[in-house]
Amino acid sequence: MPEPTRDPPRPSPDALLAAARREEGRRGRLKVFLGAAPGVGKTYEMLTIGRARQRAGADVVVGVVETHGRAETEALLDGFAAIPRRRVPYHGTVLEEMDLDALLARKPAVALVDELAHTNAPGSRHPKRYQDVEELLDAGIDVLTTLNIQHVESLNDVVASITRIRVRETVPDSVLDQADDIEVVDLNPDDLIQRLKDGKVYVPHNAERALRHYFSRGNLTALRELALRRTADRVDDELLSHMRANAIAGPWGAGERVLVCVSEDPRSAGLVRTAKRLADRLHAPWTALAVEGPRSLSLSEAERDRIADTLRLADRLGGDAVTIPGGRRIADDVLAYARSANVNHIVLGKSQRSRLFELMHGSVVHDLLRRSGPISVHVVAGEAVETAAVPRKTTATAPATPAWSPRAYLAALLAVAASLGVALVGQPYFGIENADLFLLSSVVAVAVRAGLGPSLLAVVAASLSYNFFFLPPVYTLTIADPTNVAAFVLFTLVAVLVSNLAARAQQVAAVSQARARSTERLYGFSRKLAGCGTLDDVLWATCAQVAAMLRVRVVLLLPDREGLGVQAGYPPEDRLDEADVAAAKWAFDNDRAAGRGADTLPGARRLFLPMRTGRGTIGVIGLDADGKGPILTPEGRRLLDALADMGALAIERVRLVEDLDRAERAAETDRLRQALLTSISHDLRTPLASVLGAATTLRDLDQALTPPAKGELLATIIEESERLNRFIANLLDMTRLEAGAVVPNLAPQDVGETVGTALRRTETVLSGHRTVLDLPDDLPLLRLDPVLFEQVLVNLLDNAAKYAPAGSTVTIRGRREGRRVRLQVLDEGEGLPEDEVERVFDKFHRVRKGDRVRAGTGLGLSIARGFIEAMGGTLTAANRTDRMGAVFTLSLPVPAPDRGASDIAA
Repeated sequence: MPEPTRDPPRPSPDALLAAARREEGRRGRLKVFLGAAPGVGKTYEMLTIGRARQRAGADVVVGVVETHGRAETEALLDGFAAIPRRRVPYHGTVLEEMDLDALLARKPAVALVDELAHTNAPGSRHPKRYQDVEELLDAGIDVLTTLNIQHVESLNDVVASITRIRVRETVPDSVLDQADDIEVVDLNPDDLIQRLKDGKVYVPHNAERALRHYFSRGNLTALRELALRRTADRVDDELLSHMRANAIAGPWGAGERVLVCVSEDPRSAGLVRTAKRLADRLHAPWTALAVEGPRSLSLSEAERDRIADTLRLADRLGGDAVTIPGGRRIADDVLAYARSANVNHIVLGKSQRSRLFELMHGSVVHDLLRRSGPISVHVVAGEAVETAAVPRKTTATAPATPAWSPRAYLAALLAVAASLGVALVGQPYFGIENADLFLLSSVVAVAVRAGLGPSLLAVVAASLSYNFFFLPPVYTLTIADPTNVAAFVLFTLVAVLVSNLAARAQQVAAVSQARARSTERLYGFSRKLAGCGTLDDVLWATCAQVAAMLRVRVVLLLPDREGLGVQAGYPPEDRLDEADVAAAKWAFDNDRAAGRGADTLPGARRLFLPMRTGRGTIGVIGLDADGKGPILTPEGRRLLDALADMGALAIERVRLVEDLDRAERAAETDRLRQALLTSISHDLRTPLASVLGAATTLRDLDQALTPPAKGELLATIIEESERLNRFIANLLDMTRLEAGAVVPNLAPQDVGETVGTALRRTETVLSGHRTVLDLPDDLPLLRLDPVLFEQVLVNLLDNAAKYAPAGSTVTIRGRREGRRVRLQVLDEGEGLPEDEVERVFDKFHRVRKGDRVRAGTGLGLSIARGFIEAMGGTLTAANRTDRMGAVFTLSLPVPAPDRGASDIAA
């Protein structure tokens, strides 16, 4: 019967948090109908469940359902409310897509969305349909959807190797992992092939081709197994989450799980292979577990290497390699992990310890057998494998217990002697009954500082001293009073227990400190990477951190236009010999280690390891160290893997940011190009057409035209030519601004004079409006470039004339406010939309009013702001508060008075 645990089991916080999120009710529920292949009946089943929900009173709406011409599926659609599909023109054709906005506005209780992996038409809000589904779920709408197993991202390569056909449309595994329910829609391969022959899946021509390539019995059987296994994994995860959320002690016999215990014993590798064979027979996942407790510090380097090698073997054989911190009893740690992971088979080796050792330290095998409860324990003899001596490697490892040192034992005796002296001196004051406390204190101090061995010597010395100096008859080792015998025995027993506990506490503290230092350094590295903004910074930080923590020389190689090249090194190095280059390329191409100490190309000077992310191998890290033999211990290899993964993720992050910047620049360039082409097509062709028409009329009808008609045609040519000139000038001005070539020639200028010049230039443009000039006579002179400032005013007046109705008033108002002069251009148009007040200064942006766009390039206001900022001023836009209309405000600084000029004038 298993012994009760000391602490009651507690629910897993992560499992409770996941359950709480599911029960919040703010997010809709997702049910996925998963099939092995097209035609198994996923859509039919989805519609059947939807009709059942509808009969139960739920509001069920069809977002999109693809019937593919199947009569039985089309019959099920009758009676459902359906959202009309959105029509998207694309390259001369019209594509129909689910109308996400209409579905969100309708907000039904349940939405039926077929083909989760579908790629949306260009211009849609989301590129993939599963992203549309996520938005529906966030809106609180339940979704029923369908998916084929070949569209699952992690299985895409597996399906391609089976069917020889790679599916381009995939869904991330996280979508399935977050689904509230997955239902497998299964069909026997023979029945599916018959359905295909009967024309119930594809039209006859496509059905024949599918039977020859995709829908073979072998392919369908393999896909069927993939679908069932993927769903079984999901069910197993749900079972574990339920057990952890409800603090249920495992195992539950719903599935088989195997756990193998790994130690420094040479037979551990054989145990791992035995566990692998057992797991294969049971078709169960398996885990190799190593417990890192206080005793781990006393292991030699070769023994720690053996544990790490065994864990790597488990990883290569397809198991999970796990290391957990341990406490006093290893059996309790193993059982706690087994119950939390729902393990029902534990494999461990037969003990070869002596009976005396088991009496003193206990037996893990016996403890597991007594306390395992429903968990089956397999005790395997194993095979003792002869291993060569492990060469010492150039890497830092966890601190080990110091070797035997006479100084520690001498210090233990000195500590006891010191405490004895204090006890003898203090005996007249404290009494004989407190003398043992002084001796016990020295034992504890020795255990904390020197470990178990010296503390046991201190126990012997303290016990003899206590007997010799304090128990009558004193100065002899005999004990006359039987009660003193008990006192002596109890003192010795307490001293042994206290020294043992103190030594264990010291070992646990050492393990914790080593783990804390490693964690702190990894955390510091992650913070350093988070602060790196460029690829060079990330590469340098990664090289320096790996070199510092593993005491090796490091090079980082990334693919470039010429192949695989060295991008960083510590210490700096930019060239490799041919053997190293070959090993690096092989490691990158095959995603496996190569070079010194590896199975492939071991003659290279460096060891090369791939750097991976979820998107694949992104580079190679090369290590070199002095001395012979392998560069890294397996423990160091695990540390390197952690550092390399962090560096690889940082490299990918920087590259993604660069890709995003390039994409944004490309999109902005494309937008500007489209806007420029639109402006040119309209603002260049329209005046050219007017000029060409007027000039052609003058040429062909010169004799028939009256002088007033000729004057009108000439005025049209001049007006449209001036319009073309303004257009070209705006383009040139914007080019100068973007190139930084605008250098204002500042000089004291009269604002009123410049305003008058601008009004004369725009006389034709403002001919249909009334102009009001409100400038006080005492406006100070401002340091301006008259040409640039005049162009700013011309652009503002031209903009006011475009957007203000004919006959309205355009006002130019100026005021001095402290050390600045504010000049405003006000119109009586419709004003600016609230969301476009600041966007009016964007290049090629034109405010839409109704169904038409005013003539213009959309550059005038952008150029005006650029010119005014070059002169040290500001330009802002707003709507008028006294009436309808827009107001553009120029703010310019008043120059400080010239003291020298004032003195001369005086």
